[in-house]
Amino acid sequence: MSLFRSPNEEPLWKDEFSVFTSDERYVTRRQFTKFLTLASLGMFVGNLWILLKSRFAKTPAFPSIEVAELNEIPVRGVKLFNYPTPQDHCIMIRTSEEEYVAYSQKCTHLSCAVYYSAKNDRLECPCHQGFFSVEDGSV
Repeated sequence: MSLFRSPNEEPLWKDEFSVFTSDERYVTRRQFTKFLTLASLGMFVGNLWILLKSRFAKTPAFPSIEVAELNEIPVRGVKLFNYPTPQDHCIMIRTSEEEYVAYSQKCTHLSCAVYYSAKNDRLECPCHQGFFSVEDGSV
């Protein structure tokens, strides 16, 4: 098979590939529909994968550890500890006689260490003056 039809005719590749830049700027309906269909199919498969993974993936079980004795921390007192690894710093606060709360000591914004302000009854980040609720950890 030759790339030329005959000596006087244009090459076959010119039928398949446009050499005119004005024609290259336009996308045909067929190309656009093909792109949308493939992109939609890819998004559907990706979302299906996320759904199946979230349904059947097992969450890791973290071991229970004893952080402090029952009356070791006074009301509105703090205990620092590491959980689940020695690199994960946490803070436990005794909010009342019967209630304790524990949070990661990393700020959600800059990963700075937060501290408990008993005066304001909140967790505070010194890096960007962020404040977090002691009751539920919300910003």
